[in-house]
Amino acid sequence: MNVLILGSGGREHAFAWKIAQSSKLDSLFIAPGNAGTAEVGTNVNIEVNDFEAIKTFVIENKVNMVVVGPEDPLVNGVHDFFLADEKLKNIPVIGPKKDGAELEGSKEFSKKFMQKHGVPTARYQSFTKENLEEGYAFLETLKPPYVLKADGLAAGKGVLILEDLQEAKTELKNMVADAKFGAASTTVVIEEFLHGIELSVFVLTDGENYKILPSAKDYKRISEGDTGLNTGGMGAISPVPFADEAFLNKVEEQIVKPTINGLKADGIDYKGFIFIGLMNDKGSPSVVEYNVRMGDPETEVVIPRIKSDLLDLFEGVANRTLGEKTFEVDDRTATTVMLVSGGYPEAYEKGKIMTGFGAIENSIAFHAGTKQEGNNIVTSGGRVLALTSFGTDIKDALSKSFANAEKINFDKKYYRTDIGFDLV
Repeated sequence: MNVLILGSGGREHAFAWKIAQSSKLDSLFIAPGNAGTAEVGTNVNIEVNDFEAIKTFVIENKVNMVVVGPEDPLVNGVHDFFLADEKLKNIPVIGPKKDGAELEGSKEFSKKFMQKHGVPTARYQSFTKENLEEGYAFLETLKPPYVLKADGLAAGKGVLILEDLQEAKTELKNMVADAKFGAASTTVVIEEFLHGIELSVFVLTDGENYKILPSAKDYKRISEGDTGLNTGGMGAISPVPFADEAFLNKVEEQIVKPTINGLKADGIDYKGFIFIGLMNDKGSPSVVEYNVRMGDPETEVVIPRIKSDLLDLFEGVANRTLGEKTFEVDDRTATTVMLVSGGYPEAYEKGKIMTGFGAIENSIAFHAGTKQEGNNIVTSGGRVLALTSFGTDIKDALSKSFANAEKINFDKKYYRTDIGFDLV
């Protein structure tokens, strides 16, 4: 099979690394890819939302399957674009159509979906600038902290958690009336704050059958002890120690099954990943959010733990035979530590020369924000490299990732040395 992966981050490198191991693979292309994906496939200089250029490439290179990494092209309808085109309609796309992608594309849609299908989640209401005063009144019924979520995609920045009621009212106005997050915040979801410990569970579905992938926990804040600004993720652990069989059975019965059945009941033919962001409150799971793709950096710890052929599983999604596929998971713990650019998640410089790749031992280096310039690999993003290691436990795996983090060098390199601090 000839496979095209859309995307350029650590998630896409992890997909490419795994798919490259498949006996079913002939050629692997990544658009646009990065310096890491170039080591396992062929990078193609096409942006993920340039559907016409993707079409031309797919036809000219006899691509048999398209795997969509990021949420943007899914929300923008890349799967629908393929189905509507006579030359592309029989080429499977791994990732939901536009109607299913609304689970991530609209916070209001996803909350209504959960409410309708009995999926446990926080109490909420939605507001626009037209009913701003009602929004203020709803905030007054809640206890702090106050959670404000931009309805649309805001590149991971559209969620505010605030302790002060007056500040929450001010920020609500900033979002809906003053377009703080642009069109994404014309509608804002205000919800009750969920207490507990966060984790993520990932599901791969063909619309009928599903496989529950390994659980993971990521660390979003830039500074030690989960403080400072929010980032795309500074590291991740899999499996999550408290997500034992009893807890995961609750997740399957109370969340996964109602989600899959709800999609079917609503006439949404969903093929791809569902990322379920969860809160564990004293053993009771509830949903914080859905995403319609794998998370990053969680992919970098989840995908290496899957022993089965990922391309074979994707074929099962395409042919709706996922239920017949064998699915095996490595019992060992996987951890990943993210190296980021100095200044991230605010202003940072790109183009820093990276060295030390040849010295890496006992870790997989998944490239997130890198590119090849001549003979050099240079930084091209805020999150630069994810170092994933296996171990007998969290400490063992982390010791390998941290040791290799010291071997990679670039100007103003930064990483957190306390990933997993709350689980050890």
